Amino acid sequence: MIDHDVLVIGGGLSGLRAALEAKFSGADVAIISKVYPIRSHSGAAQGGINASLGSDDSWKAHALDTVKGSDYLADQDTVEILCREAPERVIEMENWGTNFSRKDDGTIAQRPFGGAGFPRTCYAGDRTGHNLLHTLYEQVLKNKIKVYSEWLVTKLLVENGKCAGSVALNTANSEMDAFRAKATILATGGYGRIYQRSTNAIINRGSGIALAYMAGVPLQDMEFVQFHPTTLWDTNILITEGARGEGGYLYNKDHERFMANYAADAMELAPRDIVARAIQTEIDERRGFPGGYVQLDITHLGKEKINKRLPGIRQISIDFAGIDPVQEPIPVQPGQHYSMGGVSSNKDGETPLPGLYAVGECACISVHGANRLGGNSLLDTVVFGKRAGGAAAEYVKTVENQADEILIDALKNEQQRIEEMMGEGGENFAELRDELRAIMQEYVGVFRNREKLEHAVEAIRELKERGKELRVKNNSSVFNFELMNAIELKGMLELGHVIALGALVREESRGAHYRTDFPERDDENWLKHTLACFKPKGPELDYREVTIDRFQPERRAY
Repeated sequence: MIDHDVLVIGGGLSGLRAALEAKFSGADVAIISKVYPIRSHSGAAQGGINASLGSDDSWKAHALDTVKGSDYLADQDTVEILCREAPERVIEMENWGTNFSRKDDGTIAQRPFGGAGFPRTCYAGDRTGHNLLHTLYEQVLKNKIKVYSEWLVTKLLVENGKCAGSVALNTANSEMDAFRAKATILATGGYGRIYQRSTNAIINRGSGIALAYMAGVPLQDMEFVQFHPTTLWDTNILITEGARGEGGYLYNKDHERFMANYAADAMELAPRDIVARAIQTEIDERRGFPGGYVQLDITHLGKEKINKRLPGIRQISIDFAGIDPVQEPIPVQPGQHYSMGGVSSNKDGETPLPGLYAVGECACISVHGANRLGGNSLLDTVVFGKRAGGAAAEYVKTVENQADEILIDALKNEQQRIEEMMGEGGENFAELRDELRAIMQEYVGVFRNREKLEHAVEAIRELKERGKELRVKNNSSVFNFELMNAIELKGMLELGHVIALGALVREESRGAHYRTDFPERDDENWLKHTLACFKPKGPELDYREVTIDRFQPERRAY
């Protein structure tokens, strides 16, 4: 058995920042991650991190943009925290060594992003997440925080109404162990890979969200799934919003800047939900190019600016599409990108289960509401990662460890469950996974309606039944990826069910959730958060009010 005061599950930005703060607060803290930390998906973030650094900008303007962008579903007290603390967190990252791009006077450069009234997105070329991730990992090494790399957590332990630790599988040798912790922080990222077309890394299967759900913690607002407007056609690698922020144009096959028909003032810099729907509409109504894409043109920016501001985008386009954006437009289509919903948690990352915290994309602290603005996700990780780490360190001072026997019994039970998944015959994980992804893409995508969603809910129920017969045929104990995929697939099926059911019941259109049969926002009936609790027969839905204390809901226009 392995003991720590605080165990952080996940080695991306939010997990690293949480671990650092717990360490600074005096706790014995460790990180457990299914990949080496600097391979975390945070490194894929390109465009930047928001903070009101400019003398004519303010945290209040940032908050208004965020709330309006969320289609008024974000809790405004947590949005205030996000925006108030943003400058301090960004300067902290600068002081720790993040290689931000600079203005001529040496201060941090900022670029425009969609839905923002001011250029407030700080950036490091188009590799901002990569720079931030390495900066925080250097701090983790400097502060000698223990890291368990390439371990997959398979279960959270709940005893006497508290989270007492977890059971995990060492993927290098398939041995399992129990981790006893007075406080556990989930920082495991999103679930993008339950969709067929996603910008997410292969590892983003929502495992942490499923762990909390199966432990009895409600999931919040899961029907709100962000589709990034510009992913590289076919491979769906992210093409940063920074490309439009630097002045990129979107064209259909008739060479029309079609955003004039959808957001005449903001054009390409409208929020992501609006631009994604516009692109999908052009494709669906046959104004896209054959194969289903539109063009993102940055050729007019010139080689020097592209190399300076968007070098990664140029290289991705050359390597994966055979197109040099200095000379030709980039083919793009919408793809799943971000999870606005997640584990229900408050401003300090506390979940309804004492001892369990959640931060980053796996959490729903409710700062993004129905649609996240670009540049706010990286900010979310460092603001609420810090708060959760500090809160967890204080919490562990008030509780005692659970007895050894409880964790040993849990370990034995989990070992038996995994053993029963091994064997010949039964269902294959890859077939079930691919069917789930196809269902989510086709029926729970950019545009939704009752008929599609009812089909999705029923089809996922059938997949869950078949999933009971899932068997792992590979007996290797060394990096058995079939076993890892099978373990995580069961959680993916549960999350797909929650997303589809929440979308079916919510009869309105708000942010990224767009119902063609209910195209208007309905504040009278649906200005509320969805909560989904695990029940053996399927998710049980409940609702709670949105916190509105500064900005009254208005119709969004850009």
